[in-house]
Amino acid sequence: MQRSFTILYTSLLGMCLGSSSSFPSNINIGGLFPTESHEYEVFRFALSHHQDIPKLVPQVDMVKMGNSFSMTYAFCSQFSKGVYAIIGLYDRKTVNMLMSFCGALHVCFVTPSFPIETANQFVIQLRPELQDALVGVIEHYGWTKFVYMYSSDSGLSVLQKVLDTAAERNWLVTSVNVETMTEASFLKVFQDLDKRKEGQIIIDCETERLTGILKKIVEQGKNAKSYHYILANLGFLDIDLTDLRKGGANITGFQLVNNSEPSISRVVQQWMEFDNKDSKVPKTGLKYTGALTYDGVKVMSTAFQNLRRQRIDISRRGNAGECLANPPAPWGQGIDIQRALQQVRIDGLTGHIQFNEKGRRTNYTVSVMELAPSGPKKVGYWNEDEKYVTTASFMRGSNDTYGLQNRTYIVTTILESPYVMLKKNHEQLVGNDKYEGYIVELAAEIAKHVGYQYKLKVVSDGKYGARDPETKMWNGMVGELVYGKADVAVAPLTITLVREEVIDFSKPFMSLGISIMIKKPTKSKPGVFSFLDPLAYEIWMCIVFAYIGVSVVLFLVSRFSPYEWHAEDYEEGGEPQSPTQASASNGVQQGQTAAQQNTNQQSPEQTNEFGIFNSLWFSLGAFMQQGCDISPRSLSGRIVGGVWWFFTLIIISSYTANLAAFLTVERMVSPIESAEDLAKQTEIAYGTLDAGSTKEFFRRSKIAVFEKMWSYMKAADPSVFVKTTDEGVMRVRKSKGKYAYLLESTMNEYIEQRKPCDTMKVGGNLDSKGYGIATPKGSPLRNPVNLAVLKLNEQGLLDKLKNKWWYDKGECGSGGGDSKDKTSALSLSNVAGVFYILIGGLGLAMLVALVEFCYKSRTESRRMKQSINDAMRCSTLTRMSGNGSGGENGRILTHDFPKTVQTLPCMSHTASMGLGASGM
Repeated sequence: MQRSFTILYTSLLGMCLGSSSSFPSNINIGGLFPTESHEYEVFRFALSHHQDIPKLVPQVDMVKMGNSFSMTYAFCSQFSKGVYAIIGLYDRKTVNMLMSFCGALHVCFVTPSFPIETANQFVIQLRPELQDALVGVIEHYGWTKFVYMYSSDSGLSVLQKVLDTAAERNWLVTSVNVETMTEASFLKVFQDLDKRKEGQIIIDCETERLTGILKKIVEQGKNAKSYHYILANLGFLDIDLTDLRKGGANITGFQLVNNSEPSISRVVQQWMEFDNKDSKVPKTGLKYTGALTYDGVKVMSTAFQNLRRQRIDISRRGNAGECLANPPAPWGQGIDIQRALQQVRIDGLTGHIQFNEKGRRTNYTVSVMELAPSGPKKVGYWNEDEKYVTTASFMRGSNDTYGLQNRTYIVTTILESPYVMLKKNHEQLVGNDKYEGYIVELAAEIAKHVGYQYKLKVVSDGKYGARDPETKMWNGMVGELVYGKADVAVAPLTITLVREEVIDFSKPFMSLGISIMIKKPTKSKPGVFSFLDPLAYEIWMCIVFAYIGVSVVLFLVSRFSPYEWHAEDYEEGGEPQSPTQASASNGVQQGQTAAQQNTNQQSPEQTNEFGIFNSLWFSLGAFMQQGCDISPRSLSGRIVGGVWWFFTLIIISSYTANLAAFLTVERMVSPIESAEDLAKQTEIAYGTLDAGSTKEFFRRSKIAVFEKMWSYMKAADPSVFVKTTDEGVMRVRKSKGKYAYLLESTMNEYIEQRKPCDTMKVGGNLDSKGYGIATPKGSPLRNPVNLAVLKLNEQGLLDKLKNKWWYDKGECGSGGGDSKDKTSALSLSNVAGVFYILIGGLGLAMLVALVEFCYKSRTESRRMKQSINDAMRCSTLTRMSGNGSGGENGRILTHDFPKTVQTLPCMSHTASMGLGASGM
């Protein structure tokens, strides 16, 4: 009996060993991976971890994704080599081809690629479907209006599910294909969201494309608290969200790999230590697609181990067949392998792994993550049974200002006088002590009021901040805030629309506007005839014509008016007394001759005092406010005199009022007074700071004058733009008045107060704006900083700081010093013209007197019938001896000599002297 049992046991053991020996010990599996892909490296790592019998032997072909021909050739090559199953990746261009081959040839294809809707049970899809979990999260947040940005690279199954749900529940969904989206359309999407005050966005892309989109979001400054993004991707921890976190954006995503599990952490650590000498790419952390590949190798190893235990013969004997045969010849054992793969139940890196009859993942759990201030946090999970379950351990935004005192903030600024300047001994100092200026003190006051520690950092490129039109990247201080290199910007940073779209500004701490700086022109002193300047040239000409006109009218009126004519009066028995003679004689009675008696019997002679010369003399005396001994007698003449006196009163008063200013003030003649003057000419070049708000103002302005100025500046050669304000000021000073610099009025006023005091501000401000303190979008510093600025303004500290750094430390005198007109004492050069006229008038009088003397002497010589020399000598002796006395206002008063004496020929010098004495 014992012998029979031994024989039976030996037979059964032989049968078992024979059956086991029929199952191959090495299983050839195919691999289709892109060149140097992360998934291929993990595939090699997974094979090194699964060395159990049967051993998996790889047959890998590196293929080009998106190339159907390359994929077809590789698939057929591996099928001809007799592989039992294939693991690899596909995309939307090759997925249909692979599905067709797998279904026709009964070859199982295990893939970590995106899941697809297919009835082909030979495709084992390792990646779980995400659409149900995404809908659950949308319902949890209560979204009814949102933008869905997707890429067709990962299929459209998730989008279709979301749109179907939106139709059922009346959601408003705006779908955008990121593959066809241009830079302009990308901006328009966010502009529309801003107008509608909405910020809910879902991004459904593979990790590589998703990273590029998030980078654009950061560049545009759309990573603020007002935006909420849901990343429809199973690798939330695989994405670098540092820049998004600095902006305070709300980010929600999904995580398939639970790195907190000890077993998973151990595998990840082994992966980081895995020595892959053949790899040409740097080692990175284990991504979720790599984890799916690792699980795929584990699923295949488990399936073949199960087949071996079940003693199922899957050996491939003979020719493997032609994959392109028509009709195709399916592999007989393919059904057994497909069934074994679908029946695998294990726990892998991506959680519980189980497949349904269609080869899709089922009974899986996806973690829901949010980006907290300290980093990614798990806030819930989703599975098929419980749907979405919240496990949040923190409240977003519950304490924005918590921890402000526990870190040192980076304050970016720019070296610009008087805002931030290096101290003279800055080389011996460190940290914030190296700097001084308005902004340095303002930053210290704000930090004291808010209660945080800070470190001043000068911007590396020396620019305020503008966006490059080609790269769309921000530079300067704005770029440092946008890209998370600084926490706050305390600088003379102008508040503008384009900057406000990407960063937040506080209330303005200083108001200003764009102004024009030119080189101060040389001061023009009053000229020799500067006393004529109070009245314009046209007025002086009108006065001359008025003077001549009034004199002529007075002459004509006197001629026509009978009241201006009067007869000469004679004393009885005496000589006739004309108005131009003396009224009485010395009492000596003269005998009347027959001729005189005959004259007394004739009618009196009519005379008129207002001849043309007397009229001119009257008008001149009235204009000079000196008066005259003759005056009009008629009403018409007095009317002319009255209006002329009124005219001269107003003219002289106006002239006197302006004379002092024109004689005592040294004036500067500026070639430019306004922006209109700049735009009208081309002799003086003008420009702005490159990459600043002033340049942006002219570029965006729709005002005709500013548009004309921008066209000139843009086309000017050489360029009129400067890199720094100091460069612009030096260009103004060295251009000899041929360059004008457009800059903020505050800086213009400051430079005007600094030596060598050779610049000046002309005209008014072209616009009105303000400087503000900037923070990244959604920064917890925004509100505290804003309140600090308001408090400093109410306390008057901002005005005190400006007076300290602008005027108290000015080098050109208070109130602008040399830049203003100043009054000084009159010098000889101021009134030299008056002396010239006086000297000229005296010389002219002497010349006229000489002419009159010569003319009179000639007349006397003819009358007396003597030579002109004797007549001139006689006249000279007579006048030098005092014979005859000058009257008033041109009247000649003759002495009471007898007519016979007055008409005698010229006597000798002695006789004339004696007669003159007796006449006296």
